[in-house]
Amino acid sequence: MKLIQILKVAVIPVLTVFSFVSASNTALADYLNSQGSGGNYRYELWSSDDNSHYYLKVWSSEASQNSDAYSTTRAFTSTREALIYFDCNYAERNLPECPR
Repeated sequence: MKLIQILKVAVIPVLTVFSFVSASNTALADYLNSQGSGGNYRYELWSSDDNSHYYLKVWSSEASQNSDAYSTTRAFTSTREALIYFDCNYAERNLPECPR
């Protein structure tokens, strides 16, 4: 009976702490997919670590590399959708996909 009590008091809390520490090392991260420019703007295309969504960070072409983004877009479901959004809304390209 004493062995079970020792396990409850000593081992279970240690295992609990270990599981929290190891879980924190598996944090999610976003990844830079590509960079580009068009019109008076430049962008970075970022994706979630599981590639389930993408978003754009947009700067004025005159802004420094270290400045905060002029705009960060909503999540897109594909890189194509994100880049079409940039082309239509920032680069001012006249694509068939652009809303009229």
